[in-house]
Amino acid sequence: MNRTPRLYALVEELRAAAPRSLTVAALAARFEVSTRTVQRDLQALMEAGVPVRTTTGRGGGWSIDPAMTLPPIGFTAEEAAALVAALASADASAAPYSGAVRTASQKIAASMTGSASTAARQLAARIVALPARTPDSVRTAVEQALTDSTVLRLSYVDAAGQASDRTVEPAGLLTADGKWYVIAWCRTRQAGRGFRLDRITAAHPTGEQAQRHDLADLLIGSSAADSGQPTALAPLVSPP
Repeated sequence: MNRTPRLYALVEELRAAAPRSLTVAALAARFEVSTRTVQRDLQALMEAGVPVRTTTGRGGGWSIDPAMTLPPIGFTAEEAAALVAALASADASAAPYSGAVRTASQKIAASMTGSASTAARQLAARIVALPARTPDSVRTAVEQALTDSTVLRLSYVDAAGQASDRTVEPAGLLTADGKWYVIAWCRTRQAGRGFRLDRITAAHPTGEQAQRHDLADLLIGSSAADSGQPTALAPLVSPP
């Protein structure tokens, strides 16, 4: 068994044993590799964001929280290719949460086997991207403000090249034609405004709690008034 399928199998072995811990020696025997190899694999899973953890002492070992992981998912070759293209687009377009995309892609790659894995890897080798223009600090500040519902201070350059400083209360995100916009209540304009992510030159969190604003209300009267929920997100928005 090569490394990628073994990483996936390690996660499933720990899931099956949860909440019990498994020792490195037991895992090494199960996969017929050295304990050193298992230690390296477990460390790689931790670095990829998989919620594996270790406990020391008598009865200690490695375990995983099954509530924080997904059960096995079978991808077709077409689905695997679609995921590769989507992940590449998100990672290269200065999209919000693009940092998390990288760890998500590692987890997805580790779960793929057979024709899905082959299709994904062949397509990935044929995709290149220009560097993103949005500073990491801006993306991080926007992501945090949206997650925590806090106020942001922005330095912004509009389409005419006019620079301004704004204090905004973020309400959500809009994606259109490959660009991302933060939709927010602008305290300066006392109205809803969209700020293109790659035109934000600086973003500073204030820690102040923002008021809640309805995203659809802020879009009324704008060119994005007819925007709707992306179909792919419907299963996440709808009640389980």
